[in-house]
Amino acid sequence: MSKSAGTQAEGEEASRPEPRPGPARRWAAIGTSGLALLPLALLGAAFWIGRLVRPGGDDWCFLPVVRDGGASGMIGKFFLHDNGRIANALLVIAYGAFGVPGHQWFALVSGVLMLGILWALIASALKRAGLTAPRGLALLVGATTAALLFLATPNPYKAFYWPANSVSHTVAPVLACAAVIPLLRARTRRGRDFALCVAYLAGMFIGTLSEETAIVAVVVLAAVLLLSRWALPGAGRTRTRVWCLVAFAGVAVGEAILYLSPGARFRRGRFGADSTSMFGPEALTAALRAFVHVLVTVFTTWQYLGAVAVGVLLGLLVRGGERGTHGPDGSLRRRPLLLVLVGFLAFLVSGYLCVVIAYPAFGASAGTASRIWGDFLLLFVLFLVGTGALLGRALRAGRRGIRAATAVVAGVVCAAACAGLAVPLLRLERQMDVRAQRWDRQDRSLREAAARGARVLPYTPVSVSGMLEPFGDHGRRAWPAKCVAQYYHLEKITHSTRLP
Repeated sequence: MSKSAGTQAEGEEASRPEPRPGPARRWAAIGTSGLALLPLALLGAAFWIGRLVRPGGDDWCFLPVVRDGGASGMIGKFFLHDNGRIANALLVIAYGAFGVPGHQWFALVSGVLMLGILWALIASALKRAGLTAPRGLALLVGATTAALLFLATPNPYKAFYWPANSVSHTVAPVLACAAVIPLLRARTRRGRDFALCVAYLAGMFIGTLSEETAIVAVVVLAAVLLLSRWALPGAGRTRTRVWCLVAFAGVAVGEAILYLSPGARFRRGRFGADSTSMFGPEALTAALRAFVHVLVTVFTTWQYLGAVAVGVLLGLLVRGGERGTHGPDGSLRRRPLLLVLVGFLAFLVSGYLCVVIAYPAFGASAGTASRIWGDFLLLFVLFLVGTGALLGRALRAGRRGIRAATAVVAGVVCAAACAGLAVPLLRLERQMDVRAQRWDRQDRSLREAAARGARVLPYTPVSVSGMLEPFGDHGRRAWPAKCVAQYYHLEKITHSTRLP
């Protein structure tokens, strides 16, 4: 078929009206829409709790720089002194420019953005594969994925609510997913060219935002190149491979800019990453032990079964693709174990490499510092969703009663996972509320005393969820005391055990 004929066929297929859904499809749409309210309600509560966030840890050092030096000061701090992450500096400016309110709005703005990206990603993938789904199903999958990414980790505060960490390890992998959407939506030459531009620019952005997300992206791109041999027809295979190579080039350029920056060299020297190779046998073995601890924690977190459950619903309820040649329902439909194996290996390889590059800075705590796991946990959740979808597709060959019972069980598991995430979230809300009240009280006292001309003032540590505060570890750890003093225009703060 000629290119023009193919384009005409695509246009006719796109313009063909969809058949009216029957009673079963209408009930499926009602059920999935109703079930989607559970993760959406959970996310809504999480976004509302974000109003209780107050600066802590690295935020103390970012806020004075943004306030006094503006965007150039923040970019210079990251690129020249801290770590070289220019894109990270831009995101810090985006919320840090608003001061404390920026931290309070961060969970809502970033959460809605990430939820929208995941929703659009699922819907675009279904459309590209020629599959139709009941209304609300793509939203259910996207919302459940977001809820698990934000809240299923051992420390949701650091993973989702702490802006300084979230932009690097939670927002970053979701932004990487956003770069795939133009490729899935492209139907014309102009659309495919736009997708290539997005892939390159997004790759550069991710490369200067998060080394860990960049590693995950490279591993996933390699897996897609491998699977494209079986998953796509000739023209589609070529376009996908070109897109992957362009995205890889963008990541490589971004990583080169980051690695050669003065800030990255300073950071490597500070943690001894130059003198002791992170890829030496001892370092690799220690990182492997840490990664095994990560796997034990992740695999024993039962709430992740919610991802499998929504995947099963996805496989059971979508229609189309049985005889197609595009997407996962093409020749790969006959090799589901290959998809599962490659996806699981991609998760293991990328997760381990993330721990390897984080080990010089975190040491043995890389296996317990769950805040840095988000880069590869999103891939894990999407892998579980995909595995569940393959299982659901396989179960469609069974009797109607078996399919209905499976859908009910999957819905119950999804609801249970949401409930399991809600209980610790409510406990975290109480802790954050206490901290917010104490932080606000001390903030007013320090500002009033500084306005009266005080130069040295006492400070009482006010922490939540293991956040670093000045004079932690019973007063023995001073960091970031200098940053707190700078924030309040003081010369020095001293340790106190009593709130003003």
